[in-house]
Amino acid sequence: MRILRKTTQGIFLLLFIFLFIQTESTGVDELGYPVKFFLDFDPLILITTFLASHSLEKGFYLSLSVILMTLIFGRIFCGWVCPFGTIHNMVGALKRHKGAEAQRGAGSLFRVKYFVLLFLLGSSLFTLQLAGVMDPIALLIRSFSISIYPAFNYMTRAFFDTVYEMDPKGLVDLSETAYTGLKGSVLAFKQPYFKQAGFIGLIFIIIIALNLYQKRFWCRNLCPLGALLGLLSKYSILKREVSEGCNECGVCSKVCQSDARPNEKGHWVSTECLYCWDCDDVCPQKAVSFGFNNNAGQGTPDLGRRRVLTSIGAGVVAVPLLRTTPLSASDILSPELIRPPGALAEKKFLERCIKCGECMKVCITNGLQPTFLEAGLEGIWSPILIPQTGYCEYRCTLCGQVCPTGAIKKLPLEEKVNIKIGLANINKSRCLPYAHATQCIVCEEVCPTPKKAIWFEYVKVNSRELGEFHIQQPKVDLKLCIGCGICEKMCPVVGTPAITVTSTGESRSDNNQMIL
Repeated sequence: MRILRKTTQGIFLLLFIFLFIQTESTGVDELGYPVKFFLDFDPLILITTFLASHSLEKGFYLSLSVILMTLIFGRIFCGWVCPFGTIHNMVGALKRHKGAEAQRGAGSLFRVKYFVLLFLLGSSLFTLQLAGVMDPIALLIRSFSISIYPAFNYMTRAFFDTVYEMDPKGLVDLSETAYTGLKGSVLAFKQPYFKQAGFIGLIFIIIIALNLYQKRFWCRNLCPLGALLGLLSKYSILKREVSEGCNECGVCSKVCQSDARPNEKGHWVSTECLYCWDCDDVCPQKAVSFGFNNNAGQGTPDLGRRRVLTSIGAGVVAVPLLRTTPLSASDILSPELIRPPGALAEKKFLERCIKCGECMKVCITNGLQPTFLEAGLEGIWSPILIPQTGYCEYRCTLCGQVCPTGAIKKLPLEEKVNIKIGLANINKSRCLPYAHATQCIVCEEVCPTPKKAIWFEYVKVNSRELGEFHIQQPKVDLKLCIGCGICEKMCPVVGTPAITVTSTGESRSDNNQMIL
């Protein structure tokens, strides 16, 4: 069973990596199978999204199969399927851990995950969606998208660049072949860069490194999805049984991946068991078995009524604390907060967005970046378009295709090209034709709308060298500009561009308009 479990874990981890790499533009505006497939099977996201937004995406109904599977077989998703759990297993194997008794040095820390779960459920009940910050699948996708994968791309390219510079005989042709193969399969089309890549990567590394302190530390103590599945597994049909042949040698406790107390007769904790079957494999007396028997003795964690109520209450209190900010006091959003096309109205958007980072991973121009405080603490790590980094490609709808919760709607191209995400504004003190009587038509040339949203007015200007002459000065058509940001990205003025885009005029808001 151990060999079978490790094989299954490896298959699902490779599937996750494959789908993650496939979540990228292939030159056409259509994706095959994005990595949101794993989020569709995530019951924590299903429940919190339903509580927060009172609606569900069709894909999330797949998570009902995980709930059913848990009610039958226990927490096998954690022990056999979860790619994040597999990574924890791999890192934990780097250090030889002591037995389960010594591993309980963290005391009652395993209860923390249940309090985190109750906090998330309490906050989502009052429309505050924070589950994606702690959900293991969303956390893994976000960490890979914003930090790990960009770092991998950078290191790979740097390695081959070093080989080219050294120019060792016989290696250049070989490395060129290898590099071409990687570019066509694993590497991104161009090197991605993200704000907070170091911060998000550091969080991921710390979580992974905790396995060197305690095996599967995250899964044991912090994972809210594991807590949810643990509560469900209490009612599972498949149970662990110990026969009278057990001599309490304690071998099972040494291989236990969680704090399920397999060596204590009658006190096995089904909510903590990952159903890895390692205890069955190593038992020298063959006294351990798993079967469909509801009479097996089991223990359950004592959370305490006061702590349960406190956790739920903390989630409820978090709602006004996070929303009583200057940003929440007005319907007019921060001008820098430019959301992707298809994003719901801000309140509805935050109720659904789980900050998984898939939209940023798939953005062709790398323009979608994670927010920090631009949308308040509630919106941390949600997507924001930064035109100076990358514009919104006119004929691209990929971000809506990968969004798992519908925070960004999947739009047909003919509808997307008419969605306004902002409005371009010209700074006449920096624009060359206005401030320096120098001809420049870049913003008009790159404007993608069929009828140009940037047009020219011929005016008479004065120049010290040329005297009076006519020049074209750009103007923005409020009705035609969609705020894609390509004019800001391509503006030749160094430093602060002469034309910038703000969220004013966005289609999703009736109030955030220049002319009401």
